[in-house]
Amino acid sequence: MEGGAQQSGLWEPPEQEGGPAERDGGELRRSQPLFIHGSSRQPPQEEPRASSLPSIPNPFPELCSPSNSPILSSPTLGQGPPREGTSHVVKVFGEDGACRSLEASAGTTARQLCETLVRRTRALHDHSWALVELHQHLALERCLEDHESVVEVQSSWAPGADSRFVFRKNFAKYELFKSSTLLFPEVMVSSCLEANKSMAHSELIQNFLNSGSCPEVQGFLHLREAGRKVWKRFHFSLRRSGLYYSTKGTSKDPRHLQYFADLTESNIYYVTQGKKLYGTPTEFGFCIKPHKVRGGVKALKLLCSEDEQSRSCWMAAFRLFKYGMQLYRNYQQAQARLSQPPWIGPTPLRSVSDNALVAMDFSGCTGRVIENPNEVLSVALEEAQAWRKKTTHRYSLPAACHSSPLSAAIHRTQPWFHGRISREDTQQLIGRQGLVDGVFLVRESQRNPKGFVLSLCHLQRIKHYLILPSEEEGRLYFTMDDGQTRFADLIQLVEFHQINRGILPCKLRHYCTCVAL
Repeated sequence: MEGGAQQSGLWEPPEQEGGPAERDGGELRRSQPLFIHGSSRQPPQEEPRASSLPSIPNPFPELCSPSNSPILSSPTLGQGPPREGTSHVVKVFGEDGACRSLEASAGTTARQLCETLVRRTRALHDHSWALVELHQHLALERCLEDHESVVEVQSSWAPGADSRFVFRKNFAKYELFKSSTLLFPEVMVSSCLEANKSMAHSELIQNFLNSGSCPEVQGFLHLREAGRKVWKRFHFSLRRSGLYYSTKGTSKDPRHLQYFADLTESNIYYVTQGKKLYGTPTEFGFCIKPHKVRGGVKALKLLCSEDEQSRSCWMAAFRLFKYGMQLYRNYQQAQARLSQPPWIGPTPLRSVSDNALVAMDFSGCTGRVIENPNEVLSVALEEAQAWRKKTTHRYSLPAACHSSPLSAAIHRTQPWFHGRISREDTQQLIGRQGLVDGVFLVRESQRNPKGFVLSLCHLQRIKHYLILPSEEEGRLYFTMDDGQTRFADLIQLVEFHQINRGILPCKLRHYCTCVAL
């Protein structure tokens, strides 16, 4: 036994007369510590030994097992980051206020949690789903990056604070790599253009994105003074060494530049109710919140831009500055996931009956097999148009005072239709899901009881187009241009403008939707 103990490195304190082992009849209690050392030599005499301590009964012996103790492993007690292998409960809210609790490990990322929620809610899988960190008491929110640990973010919240995760769409998440030229206007990257005069604006921005670096961004921002409700306007510059502002106009002299914040140790948040809580000069506020700040307003660095384009530019630059190439890798992985099949695992084998299926054309008197693959799609579209015409004619009533029950209610089943929602709620919903060209929804008109409204985002502004029903020869149709372009129902109207711009400033690309958790 002694040789085995020396080989394993396990050392047990010797029993002393009247010690705990003798009083308890040689039985080792669960609350008594067991020393395990990496070597077989005796520990120094000055270290306290468990056998010399008085025997104190443990009223809660089940809490002495770290693997089963939710208290000893809690990250909120200053025990450091969440431990690998332990499970944590993460509550996620939907936009309707419903909540769902999920069990996640310490290494679960925001993308993995979003994919789990997409499967459970049976939502359409794409990379626009996001997990949003929301601090309601501070009116702050930000979209978690795909690689961020959900449990680690949750452990940084102050105890009892009104903080939560929200599962919703964010179409602007990777717009940084799709419309980079619009996101970084020339006036805000003028210093980079001056240093690289031989390169065009679009080429310069693309080089920065490909290398995972951030261009030098500059512009005026409103800054709230610490401890006061006074806002002052300064010229800010984002450089490789950090964020600075000039105390003398637009001067770049090092004597006039004041270091403002360390972005690598902070998170950037949108301010949702800036005028109400912080008295911001405009509605386009954002905030730099250091990691060490768990609650309170005093340590927040509040900023405010002149317009939405300026704020989007600063937010995109901050993300690039902090995450660099990791952000581009997240985008590439999201694009790769879109090309993969929706199922998990190997591609399922096709059955014999599936292999026997061929494309057929039944437009003539007799059916024929379509051998040309390019012809299959055109025939399918022709049959769909013929089916739509037959369906519309079948359900249309000859009376001029009645409309088709199908065309009058079929749009209510579509995810882009939001019923009786106000104009203000519409703008907030589109703003939350991303001010990207082509984001839209259809709602009932509040002024015209029989009409509808198409709300569309273009150039980071939301525009509203009235859709009016009309009848001709006993048939109902919908129009947005006084009858010049007519549609049998709202579905046909939306499908047309997803392919053609028509009278709209851009095509319909992304529809706002809310899923029930």
